[in-house]
Amino acid sequence: MSWNSVMGFVSSVALFMPIFFILAYRLVGYRTFPALLAYYAIVFVYNLVTEGYIKANAETIYYGNICSNLLDAPLMLLFLTYFSSSPRFTKKMKISISVLVGFEIIILLLKGFTTEAITFILAPGLLTVVFFSAYFFIRQTKITIKHQKGTGKAIIAASLLFAYGCYTIIYIMHYVFKTPYVADTFLVYFLVATFSSLLMCAGIIIERKRVQKLNELIQTRKELSDIYKDTHTTGSLRTAVLDFDKDAWN
Repeated sequence: MSWNSVMGFVSSVALFMPIFFILAYRLVGYRTFPALLAYYAIVFVYNLVTEGYIKANAETIYYGNICSNLLDAPLMLLFLTYFSSSPRFTKKMKISISVLVGFEIIILLLKGFTTEAITFILAPGLLTVVFFSAYFFIRQTKITIKHQKGTGKAIIAASLLFAYGCYTIIYIMHYVFKTPYVADTFLVYFLVATFSSLLMCAGIIIERKRVQKLNELIQTRKELSDIYKDTHTTGSLRTAVLDFDKDAWN
């Protein structure tokens, strides 16, 4: 068994793990985690197909590759809105997604479902994801160092920055320079997918703990609100009671 076959199997297992943790921790309906789940599900299934674990003809694999590449950046950018700190920034990100999808549609109309079309489409998608991943990684790292919170988000952002930074290099080697060392390119891809997926799992686990604590605090605030709503507690005291954890989560 070749290294490519071994790493193809290992990367498939690694790509499934984020799916498992999202489902196990019931994050499937939490904010933009459905986009992350869809992303990993598509990549996981396509990985199984290309490695021969799911039988498919050459035409199915070809169009599967194109569809996977088309959905890649929009899904990841949609998930990255999870890191946005304001509705205004979220709106800007959604505009970026709309522009990217519009660009993809135009290229497909001009070039069709071809490798040439994917060559044009992938570049702006990869660069956009790298940009936002880098921005959120720097931001979350500063928050983690300064306030000792948001570690899960920092790790998730690091996972995506590493993955898409490497995917950009792979794109340049495979689509621009058209390297003849295709097997080696796939091996690098498998290694990147494996490491970034494991890093993503660590981030999801830590972030889930934060979300759980936040939900508990929200429930506590709701219960306190019910207790004090029928009392004559002064406004300032009531605000202090209900916002006792505000600084911890902003």
